[in-house]
This record gives sequence, C-alpha cells and structure tokens, in this order.
Amino acid sequence: MAMDLGGAQGGVKSDINVTPLVDVMLVLLIIMMLVAPLLQQGVSVKLPTAANYVDKPETSGQTVVAIAPDKSVYLNAKPLRPEEELGAKVKDLLENKNEKIVLIKADEAVDYSAVMGAMDELRKAGIEDIGLIIDRKRAPGQVLGGQ
Repeated sequence: MAMDLGGAQGGVKSDINVTPLVDVMLVLLIIMMLVAPLLQQGVSVKLPTAANYVDKPETSGQTVVAIAPDKSVYLNAKPLRPEEELGAKVKDLLENKNEKIVLIKADEAVDYSAVMGAMDELRKAGIEDIGLIIDRKRAPGQVLGGQ
C-alpha cells in the first residue's frame, strides 16, 4: 500500500477527511438518544387506564395540573403550596393564551374527591375546558404501538 502525499509535485492534499466528523456526530446522536427521555416535563404519576378515549395532539404550551399520590398539587411540574390557590394561579397562567384548556393528570391512587376539588377550583376561576390525561387500555393481544 502506498501513501498519497499530494501528487507528483509533492503539494498539499486538499480532500476533506470526514471520519472525525462522523465520529463526533455519532457521539452527539448517542448522547441525544440517552438524554431525550429524561427531558420529559411533568410529575411521575401512574395514570388510570381507559378504553374509551379521544386522541388529542400534544402541544408544548399545554397547562397541566398534576395530582400526586400524596395529594400534592403541581402546576406545569412546579409544586403548589397548600396556601396557594390553584384557580388563581391557573387563571394568571392562561391570561394571555388563546386556548384556555387545562389538563388534569392524577395518579390512579388519588381519591376521587381530590380530583373533583381541583376541578371545582378551576371552574370557580372561570376555566370551562378541562381534560383528564389517561393511559390507553390495551386489548388482551395488542402490543404497544400497534393500532
């Protein structure tokens, strides 16, 4: 095997070496694949399952009220202190938005009264469009991702 040192005249070789570029891009791709699942915003709750649902597209500006198993309330993944009023905070948050929809994400172990209490506070604040986030109930033979 002979090495090419730039031709017969001994000039500089001007070809681009893409191997280091590919190496760097593969490392960046692997890092992004590992970090992306960790960037999901929200509180970790075990959602209840339901068979009757309507798919709604997820948007980045959604307002989500999460209720953890210990009945602590979070507004867009930020904890609310018990003395803070949920309705007033959500109303201030939705003041400049066109779509005034609030999604409630409650753990399946949370009492029904806690979810209804949050809905009552939202309705008192004048928010009428409220949705519940659930997990899809799978059929016995259905695999995840299959429709």
